[in-house]
Amino acid sequence: MSASQRANRIALAALLLGAVGIGFAPILVRLSPLGPSATAFYRLLLSLPILGLWLAWECYAKKRLPFRAGDIKGLSVAGLCFAADLAVWHWALLLTSVANATLFPNFAPIYVTLAGWILFKQGVRPLFILGMGLALGGAILLMGENLQLGGSHLAGDLLAQLTAVFYAGYIVAVGRLRSRLSTAAIMTVSGAITTPVLLLVAVASGEALWPEPGKGWEALIALALVSHVGGQSLIAYALAHLPAPFGSVVLLLQPLVAALLAWVLLGESLTLLAMLGGLVILAGILLARLGSPPRGS
Repeated sequence: MSASQRANRIALAALLLGAVGIGFAPILVRLSPLGPSATAFYRLLLSLPILGLWLAWECYAKKRLPFRAGDIKGLSVAGLCFAADLAVWHWALLLTSVANATLFPNFAPIYVTLAGWILFKQGVRPLFILGMGLALGGAILLMGENLQLGGSHLAGDLLAQLTAVFYAGYIVAVGRLRSRLSTAAIMTVSGAITTPVLLLVAVASGEALWPEPGKGWEALIALALVSHVGGQSLIAYALAHLPAPFGSVVLLLQPLVAALLAWVLLGESLTLLAMLGGLVILAGILLARLGSPPRGS
């Protein structure tokens, strides 16, 4: 096995683990004692000390700052897209069902693929399109019995769909940055940009910024460590070796993970239709993998 093949396999494993990590997010957000924007703020704030130590160790090891002034623009795009993604998605969780808010942001692969094709002239193979469509269809099957479209959920559904656009922007930005920057640099600097934006959103929304004594810190800490430091960092690492469109398709594992966690931890039912949807997602990811060109082609 060549070094490139080994790196790709490690990256794929990291991407799969990252999808599992962010799959915890819907449940942890619902367990948070704070409002949606304040929860998103703490997700970033509590992750920054660990990410900062990681970046400091990298600076010490390499005897230099691992990014340049010219990289700030790209890092700002990633940070602002992620801030918008989290703020809008956390609001969507309050205005629509968990199933809707979990499904619609996972349409991000469509926007990531379109961005690669239109902005960066990246070719798209028919087998990849088939795999992406199959994985999206599996996600719809997975959530199908719980989806509640229209009516009082319409505003939340639109916000959840807008989340997909912002998350696609984040994935594309990180994928471009990873060609020259480390995971630690991207996660720490973009996170430092995201955090104050989310604080301003929380303040403007009139949300409480401090949980009641002894309540809810576990969910906030878990959200920061599992979904952000763990999940998002693994995803960022993988995007140095795998094309962003394929990476976004693999992240369709998130609703499957969320459904399994809800079944195990919350006692929610897992129907045959949902299990079929999960299998279809896995099949779609496999086809998308077979139809993905090497990164950068």
